[in-house]
Amino acid sequence: QVQLVESGGGLVQAGGSLRLSCTASRNIFLLYAMGWYRQAPGKQRELVAVISSGGVINYVDSVKGRFTISRDNAKSTVYLQMNSLKPEDTAVYYCNADYGDGYLRYWGQGTQVTVSS
Repeated sequence: QVQLVESGGGLVQAGGSLRLSCTASRNIFLLYAMGWYRQAPGKQRELVAVISSGGVINYVDSVKGRFTISRDNAKSTVYLQMNSLKPEDTAVYYCNADYGDGYLRYWGQGTQVTVSS
């Protein structure tokens, strides 16, 4: 079992920044892909950013150039730096750990991000 604990959400004005953190209960980054998902009210959960166990990074088009995913292996923590936030970024953000393309998956509890216009 792996526990994921997120922090860093909150309320920010449009154009502002937030940094989300997700700390894993054990060091899994060399085996698991780590991703950030979000779910807005009435919408499906979507993948925002992912970093593979090998360090390959991908973003959904809507956040490219604004969000940055990174990880600190020594701290077992993955980050999502969010800049130039927009009201449409408002959602609950979830940290995810994935091994073997869904063979094992773990989720954090979610953290609310609200961007006011």
